[in-house]
Amino acid sequence: MKSNRSFINVIARAVICFIILFFGIFGMISISKLKKDPAQAVLKEKPLLVDVVEARLEDIPVSITGYGEVKALNSVSISSEISGKITYINSRLEPGEIIPSGDILFKIDSRNYKAAYDESRAIVEQLKNTVQRLEKEYEIYKIRLKTLLRSKNLAEDEFNRVKKLFTKNKVGTQSGVDSAEQAYNSAKDRFDQIEQSVLLFPIRIREAKNTLDSSKARLEIAKANLKRCVVKTTFNSRVKDIFIELGQYVTTGMPALTLADDSILEIWVPLDSRDARQWIKFDENKTVNNIAWFNGLEKVKSKIRWTEDPKNHIWIGFVHRVVKFDRKSRTITVAVRINAEDAVSNDNNMLPLVESMFCSVEIPGKILKNVFKLPRWSVSYEKTIFIVDDNRLKTVPVEVERTEEDFSLVSKGINQGDYIIITRLVNPLENSLVKISEKIKK
Repeated sequence: MKSNRSFINVIARAVICFIILFFGIFGMISISKLKKDPAQAVLKEKPLLVDVVEARLEDIPVSITGYGEVKALNSVSISSEISGKITYINSRLEPGEIIPSGDILFKIDSRNYKAAYDESRAIVEQLKNTVQRLEKEYEIYKIRLKTLLRSKNLAEDEFNRVKKLFTKNKVGTQSGVDSAEQAYNSAKDRFDQIEQSVLLFPIRIREAKNTLDSSKARLEIAKANLKRCVVKTTFNSRVKDIFIELGQYVTTGMPALTLADDSILEIWVPLDSRDARQWIKFDENKTVNNIAWFNGLEKVKSKIRWTEDPKNHIWIGFVHRVVKFDRKSRTITVAVRINAEDAVSNDNNMLPLVESMFCSVEIPGKILKNVFKLPRWSVSYEKTIFIVDDNRLKTVPVEVERTEEDFSLVSKGINQGDYIIITRLVNPLENSLVKISEKIKK
């Protein structure tokens, strides 16, 4: 009896559980039927907005940029050429002042040099008179020599006549013969003395002239030393340094001051030797025989920019020569010149180009033909660019001939008329949809 009741309880529980499960499943199905499916979202690809430039073949003149410091072409260190005390200094002799050509810079006490000059001049005049006296005496002695020669000949003839008469005809006396011989010897001796003097006169005159030349040389030295007491400038000079003071005693060779000639300025610009070899213009027809150096460098106009304000301070110079080749740095140094009138602008807001300014120099080179000129940032470090191909972004490898400050010159990898993306993109997906927002005209 008890077991029947337990069986009935189990059956009842199973039925209740089944009923509950049935109504739960039924309710869940009913509720799920009440829920509507969400609307399906339509996925649409968003294009990248880019600026492009159309690729066009061009002939582009290449320019090489270098940097250098401006220097005055001529800078002169003036030293004292004599010793003495400084008695005068130009009142404008201060660093930065401009001294006009011909102005006196300083003076040295000239009293001793004036006395030496006067003494040398007096000696020269005395020696000139000596030479004139000797030349006059020479002429007189030559005339006397002719007279004495005649007297000697007459005395000799008289001696021979008297001697012959006494020897052969026994006419006269031995005393007369001796007197005639004595007269002849005396005349001959006087002739010999004068003849010797006449022969020595050219030597004496040459000696006197040599002494005169030596005195003239000393006079020139004295004159030069006297002139050196006053030091003048021979060009419009800018005072760089001054090392002397009024009343100071200076010695020969002592530095006095340094002057600069700013009429011509130069900038020495080191350039990469490979760039110079490839792009610098040399006229092969202009060569100097037997000179192994850079000949025929074309003096092209070059743009000079002050690095402190490159947009507003611009001047035009010209390439002058190749200064040197440095094998260690593999650079060729080129001198760029500019005249003073070109270094000064009429614009009051623009400073003149002056010594010690550090500048960039753009030197025009050869023309690179049939290349595409692109903004520099549009070419990656891997030498690739992005182009628009059927409204899709494509990465294209290119061959870059030259890269300058703002642009790159591409020779291969691009076709005429391709649209080059110049918008800066960071890791874009290949084949991304693009939309051209603006076409940049060159």
